[in-house]
Order: sequence, then structure tokens, then C-alpha cells
Amino acid sequence: MTDDVYSPVPELNLLHAFSSGLADYFSQGFEMEQFGSAAGIDTWSADPAFLDRFRVFGQANGSGSLYAIWRVDDREDLADLPIVAFGDEGGVHLVAATLRDLLQLLACDRCVYVFHDGISFSGEEEDAADGRGSGEARELYLAWLKRHFGLGADEDPGGIVLAAEEAYQTRFVAWMDRYVDGFAEEHAELLEG
Repeated sequence: MTDDVYSPVPELNLLHAFSSGLADYFSQGFEMEQFGSAAGIDTWSADPAFLDRFRVFGQANGSGSLYAIWRVDDREDLADLPIVAFGDEGGVHLVAATLRDLLQLLACDRCVYVFHDGISFSGEEEDAADGRGSGEARELYLAWLKRHFGLGADEDPGGIVLAAEEAYQTRFVAWMDRYVDGFAEEHAELLEG
């Protein structure tokens, strides 16, 4: 446990303390944000019942996409709740079934793209050709992740997203449709797949 009181989530407090000591990104485009802010997600719905179910904690990419914990239910441990990405281009999607899954996804060091029809990640070849990657900061993160959680990078970030979708997609689409007109119709193909 840490004295850093960034949030009510011990895992996020540890991540915040770790990332605060770095000069560079440890995962492409990821940056901690003010915990619980509604800025950026309030464009989807200003309904207090909607906003109360999300806890923003990080930037998903350098262009404004956000990661938020989705309070799918009232369980005490926020780290066991699913993570959603609100895209800067207007998409919103599940990305991880738990916070620890997201920590593994961050270890992949891929650019995250959040579109209306899904999530995608940059590839190793694309990143190498563009000179992207988080280098030494990523190595420090991998050591931190192993030390604190016994986890490493998942070689398939898409698999993390797929597991979250399998666990929560139907509930998420139905819940979002209560606040965003036409959301279920727009995402019907995700429920069929």
C-alpha cells in the first residue's frame, strides 16, 4: 500500500506513484488523469446517473481518448470492475474486464485507437517503422508490474478486449442505450459477433 491518495483504488494509487516519477510514457499515449473527472464523458450524457457510473483515471492515447472504470454494479473493489475507453473520435468501448487486465494491456506498449465500431492497436512493425515505443520507461513498468502484481505483458492486447466484451458487452450496450439514443442499434453488430 502507498501513502499516495490519488484514488480509492490501491492499484491506481500504486500506478500513480510509479508514473509520477517518470519523465517519459511507460506505455504509448497513456497518462494518468484526475481521478473521477467527468470531463470528456459528459459529452455522451449529462445525466447524473450516467456520470456516477464512470471513474475516469487516464488518457488512453495522446489525442484525448480516456480510460474509465465502469461501475457495472455496486461491488466494493473498483479494481474488479470493467474498464471502458471513450475515444476522442466519438467511440466508446470496453477494453478490459478488470484493472489488472488493463495493466497488462498497457504493458503491450501499443497505440490505442477507439473508433465507433471498435478498438484497435498499432502493430509492432508499424511502431518500429514510426520510431514509436516507450523504451526504458516501459522496461521500468514491466519490472514494476511483475513486482507488484506478478504480471507481464500480454502478447495479444486484442484478447484482453475480447475477454471484456465476452463478459460485459451485452450489459454495456443495453445500459448505454438508456442514456444515448440509438446506441444499441448502432452497436448491434458487436452483439451478433
